[in-house]
Amino acid sequence: MKKELRRFEKLLNPDFSASSVREEEEEDEGQGRVSEAVMRIMLHVLRKMNQPDLANTLQIRLISVSQQQLKSRLKQKFQKISEGVSNQGNSTLLNEIYTELYITEGGIGDINNEHEVRWIETSLSRGRETQETPIKCNDIFRSLPGQDEPIRMVLTKGVAGIGKTASVHKFVLDWAEGKANQDVHFIFPLPFRDLNLMKEKKMSLMELLCCFFTELKPIEYNDYKTIFIFDGLDEWRLPLDFQNNEILWDVTKSASVDVLLTNLIKGNLLPSALIWITARPAATNQIPAEFVDRVTEVHGFRNPQKAEYFLRKIKDHNLANRIVRHIQSTRSLYIMCHIPVFCWISATVLEKMLGEAKSAEIPKTLTQMFAHLLIVQTKLKTQKYDGKCEVDLEQARKSILSLGKLAFQQLERGNLVFYLKQCDIDVREASMYSGVCTQIFKEEFGLKLDKVYSFVHLSVQEFFAALFKFLSFARENKKSSMTGFLKREVDRSLQSENGHLDLFLRFLLGLSLKSNQTLLREFFTMTRSSQDPCEIIEYIKSKIRENPSPEKSINLFHCLNELNDQSLVQEVQTYLNSRGTHRLSGVKLSPAQWSALVFVLLNSAEDLDKFELRQYELSEECLLRLQPVIKACRKVDLKGCNLTDHICSALASALSSISSSVRKLDLSDNNLQVSGAQLLSAGLKSPHCKLEILKLCNCNIRKEGCAALVSALISNPSHLRELSLNSNKLGNSSVELLSKLLEDPHCKLEKLQLYDCSIGEEGCAALALSLISNPSHLRELNLNNNESGDSGVKLLSDLLKDQHCKLEKLQLDDNRIGEECFAVLVSSFISNPSHLRELSVSWNKPGDSGVRLLSDLLKDSNCKLEKLQLECCSIGEEGCAALALALTSNPSHLRELNLNYNEPGGLGVKHLSDLLRDSRCKLEKLKLECSGIGKENCAALVSSLISNPSHLREFNLSWNKPGDSGVQLLSDLLKNQHCKLEKLKLYDCSIGEEGCAALALALISNPSHLRELNLNNNELGDSGVKLLSDLLKDPHCKLEKLQLEYCSIAKKGFAALLSGLKLNPSHLRELNLSRNEPGDSGAKSLSDLLKHPQCELEKLELDDCSIGEEGFAALVSGLISNPSHIRELNLNSSKPVYSGVNLLCDLLRDQRCKLKKLQLECCGFGEEGCAALALALKSNPSHLRELNLNYNEPGDAGVKLLSILLMNPHCKLEKLELSHCSITESSCAVLRSALSSNPSHLRELNLNYNQNIPH
Repeated sequence: MKKELRRFEKLLNPDFSASSVREEEEEDEGQGRVSEAVMRIMLHVLRKMNQPDLANTLQIRLISVSQQQLKSRLKQKFQKISEGVSNQGNSTLLNEIYTELYITEGGIGDINNEHEVRWIETSLSRGRETQETPIKCNDIFRSLPGQDEPIRMVLTKGVAGIGKTASVHKFVLDWAEGKANQDVHFIFPLPFRDLNLMKEKKMSLMELLCCFFTELKPIEYNDYKTIFIFDGLDEWRLPLDFQNNEILWDVTKSASVDVLLTNLIKGNLLPSALIWITARPAATNQIPAEFVDRVTEVHGFRNPQKAEYFLRKIKDHNLANRIVRHIQSTRSLYIMCHIPVFCWISATVLEKMLGEAKSAEIPKTLTQMFAHLLIVQTKLKTQKYDGKCEVDLEQARKSILSLGKLAFQQLERGNLVFYLKQCDIDVREASMYSGVCTQIFKEEFGLKLDKVYSFVHLSVQEFFAALFKFLSFARENKKSSMTGFLKREVDRSLQSENGHLDLFLRFLLGLSLKSNQTLLREFFTMTRSSQDPCEIIEYIKSKIRENPSPEKSINLFHCLNELNDQSLVQEVQTYLNSRGTHRLSGVKLSPAQWSALVFVLLNSAEDLDKFELRQYELSEECLLRLQPVIKACRKVDLKGCNLTDHICSALASALSSISSSVRKLDLSDNNLQVSGAQLLSAGLKSPHCKLEILKLCNCNIRKEGCAALVSALISNPSHLRELSLNSNKLGNSSVELLSKLLEDPHCKLEKLQLYDCSIGEEGCAALALSLISNPSHLRELNLNNNESGDSGVKLLSDLLKDQHCKLEKLQLDDNRIGEECFAVLVSSFISNPSHLRELSVSWNKPGDSGVRLLSDLLKDSNCKLEKLQLECCSIGEEGCAALALALTSNPSHLRELNLNYNEPGGLGVKHLSDLLRDSRCKLEKLKLECSGIGKENCAALVSSLISNPSHLREFNLSWNKPGDSGVQLLSDLLKNQHCKLEKLKLYDCSIGEEGCAALALALISNPSHLRELNLNNNELGDSGVKLLSDLLKDPHCKLEKLQLEYCSIAKKGFAALLSGLKLNPSHLRELNLSRNEPGDSGAKSLSDLLKHPQCELEKLELDDCSIGEEGFAALVSGLISNPSHIRELNLNSSKPVYSGVNLLCDLLRDQRCKLKKLQLECCGFGEEGCAALALALKSNPSHLRELNLNYNEPGDAGVKLLSILLMNPHCKLEKLELSHCSITESSCAVLRSALSSNPSHLRELNLNYNQNIPH
């Protein structure tokens, strides 16, 4: 008792040191330790003496001693890691080798029955970012911003070898070393493989802990922050019956281990304790979701971490970099390196091989890599443990075969972890096996020092199983055909639904190659000669041609790779490389070629982040065949792709796949209707669907289709962040259904687009009410072109004034909002001004009174508005003045101001000029189109901009009257070296030759910023354009868009302009010279520009330019020599005659031509010309979207051939104009018939003013 009292005295001493007490206890282990009973008595006495501080000090310091002992024990155990190394070999310091793993929060405990290598190849190989939040290993129990609930139970999933156990070890070690989570008092790692050894025993939770941690003192763990870590749920051999297991509350009551576990997880035992469980994906469903507070997933190494691992592992960095380059060059190996264990395998093999002066062929297939691993490790064992230079081949052969038999038997039973009783081997044999291949078959000691056996990874076990199966057949079936045996194994693998034999089959086929048998000849002498692999290769190809599931086809291609046959892949790869974009247009692929294409795309180094069907072929077959590629992409763009119900069903299947990576889906401009929306909904409601962005603009979705979509999203609401339903006739009833989704507390929608959706007051009211009940997530709301009405806007205002509302962008253009309604709207912003960044209320009627109220908002220092759109809002002089004054008092945030089609007047412009002059003003876009601005007002504006020129990027003064004098003042701004203007629009501004000359001279002195210049409908004349050409030839000029329509430019001006462009052609993308007089000579000069190899013009407008036969022929000839860039061509009112038509047809037939819009109105095309045009388009039909043949005479023959073009399934024409074309009723019938056979692409057909056409 005296000793114990002295120890209490030490514990309560201010100079207490946990280490000194621990040392004393070690010296007097048998008697000196303070007993639990005495400790409790002393604590009771101190509290009775009214000494709570001393009592707490005693308890904390006793805990400190226990904690230090536990930390010391755990540090000793976890500071070294055995990367596949058994207890006989050398291990590595964890902190030296540990490479940060990519772990994310999010998802559910999905049940994945696929082979995990298939999972890696389809899901992890693309290296994409996901919506799920990245989380560091040591932060596993920390709440993220916005998460209010404490996290008690974490479930971490990941495939075998991906780094779950390494993460656990790092977490424990960092705590034990005092580096992280020091608010935690105790951490108890209890691997499931160790708990299996105690499954037949009954004990209390405290007794269980003492079995594993013998130094523990009895403590009330519920009073301290304690973490239990259960690693490897997939290795647990008993059911976890949460429904029927006995309920326990007492930590001292005995029960079976599974009962202790279920009660600990449920929180019955130690409810304050934190729980961390790791598992392979297939096992996560054993833990009910109701007990899980956070699910995380270990994704292994991303590409940068792969390289980092090799540099950490291999001290010779030159050698490490060589290994990284080799791995990167072999796609199948690089994908597998997502698994840290495979990085270790690769490092082990390649460090040995590349480090030798003379080495064998470097492994390029999985079979070669694993065969070399076997050789390296067998030799390592002999040299290291037997002290011999030569391998005992007989002993090695026997051990490897025994290991192979064990691997095969346990693989068939689905076991990764083995115990002696299950292996049917004795202790001596087990130790011998683990000694033969020191880093392949592991003999491990659990926390209780009981032995547990396993292969270092499932893939290693499968290699040994395949080796055993192959050698067994070769020796025991001497009369049977090896090819027949391999065919049977191929068939057996194809019958497996989850692909559990995929990798086994690859190894088996790889081992059948003579080259791989030669690698292993030291250990195994083949009793029969190797067979030619051609027959099994052809058999696998025949199976591919039978069109199995995409996953099975992909594995068959991996099998061909193991057999060193890439013929199908190379065939498709060569084809893809030769065609570039739009690679499959008009091409018929066989099923085997489609499968090869999928394999190539999924295994290419090319970024597969985005899938665009138009890059391949706009057809149903293409989309269905490339479904595995779609699943692997993050963004899928199927806009305007003529989607059928069959495709919608396939998309739903892709979205609901457990391996789906799709986060953004754009199906806009497809005629989905009710059936398509319903089919798509089946995928959206799947818990595996993690879609973040869904765009369904202009899809003909009405009430029933909307109901199906909303129902699906309500059942799976937490992932969607953006929903766009623009230009669908939803009406009030559909929006009321949509409101049910928005009021769901799990809905986290941030962006909602409902432009032109026929929403009235009732619909807007329902929408606003739902958002009021769940206001905190929405950041952007677009209700443009609806009729919200007074009641709808008033309820919307209630939402906006809610302090939880964080709306940043509100668009209410053309909603018939008057002064009274506008006042209510603005008042709500004034009460909650700090979040709004963009407000668009164009084409409403707030008037001056409404804008004066808006000014109160703008002058509020909490208002951070950046973009304000007030186009056509009936704002007069007073309103504009109030607006400008308000902005002057709070000018630093606004970046864009649109006052088009208002009347600011002199006073408004004066105050606007004061704003622009203010050095705090950072305005980048100013739009004042058609605002009644004359010379004086223009002078005031420009003067203010000259004093603060560096921010403005876009200035629109179109449809005003600054005249030459105003433009001359504007030139002073443009020549200012601080001016960075990129877009200048001066359409119809009464600019003459003098103004144009001043403008050009100014831009010549500061040419490098301007990208777009619009001088349409001004009287520039030849002399003005000549100076403009000096600007265009300047190499510093980067102009991309030049619009000079109706500018009185004749032949000389045209020649000067083009001479300038020819000297600097590489930047211009759009040129509009319509309604000028270049004539044939000008067209010939333009032809020289078009032929220039650096010319990349995409849009050329030459409407009504007096171009005749010679000019037309020259122009088209220029395009033929450089056809791949032009997308839009306007040659209205030209006179091509026969030669010009023929040349145009040559251009359209050219497969390099990607023209989307062709305008040939009033070009004198007769029956023959239209027929030639249709035939040319038929040979290259997939690009053109718009064709204008108004005011021509196609005749019946021309219309018939046009109809044949429309019937072509590759024809994607959306707009066809045939007004004033003398089309007869019979021709109209032919057109109708053609459209009925391929109806879905055409959106607009103009047959106005033709003969006898029925309405």
